Amino acid sequence: MKIIQLHQEETKIIKLAVENNRQAQQQIYSKFSSKMLSVCRQYIKDIQLAEDVMITAFMKVFTNLNKFEHKGSFEGWIRRIMVNECISYLRVQKKVKFAEDEFFTEESFNEIDSHFTVDQIQFLIDALPDGYKMVFNLYAIEGYKHNEIAKMLGINEGTSKSQLSHARKMLQTQITILKKQENGTE
Repeated sequence: MKIIQLHQEETKIIKLAVENNRQAQQQIYSKFSSKMLSVCRQYIKDIQLAEDVMITAFMKVFTNLNKFEHKGSFEGWIRRIMVNECISYLRVQKKVKFAEDEFFTEESFNEIDSHFTVDQIQFLIDALPDGYKMVFNLYAIEGYKHNEIAKMLGINEGTSKSQLSHARKMLQTQITILKKQENGTE
C-alpha cells in the first residue's frame, strides 16, 4: 500500500512540475541532485564541471518533463538524460578519442576487493583515458550493451568492446599496484 502511495505522490509532483510549479521542480531537484551529481562525476573528473553539466541536464529534464511517459523509473529517465548530457559535453570538449581497435580479447576479471574505498575506485577510473572511462562507465556502471554504447557514441561495436577490454586491463594493473603498495611489497 505504501509503494502505491509513494508512486502516486511522485506522479503528482511530476504533474505539478510539468505545469511549471517551481516548488515541485525544487522537490525533484532536491530529491535527485546528489545522485545525479554522482552520475555526472563518473564521466567528468572536475567536480565543478560535473555540477555545471548536471544543472544543464536538469534544465533539459524540466524542459522535457512532459515527455516522461510514466513507463519505468523516473530516476532512470533522469539518469539517462544526465549520461547523455555528459557524453555531449565531452564530445564538444573533444576530450574523447576512440582508437578504432577491432581486436580485443574477452577476459574474465576479478571483482575489486571490497577493502578499497569509493574514492580509491573513483580515482582509478578517473585515471583511465576518457574513451576507456566512458565505455567502462556505460557498460559496467550503467548497464548498457555494446551495441547500445556503439550507437550512443557513434563508434563500432568492436571498438566499444576493445575500449572496455583495455579499460579493464588498465584497472587490473592499477589495482595490483595499489595492493602491492598497501602490503608494502612495492
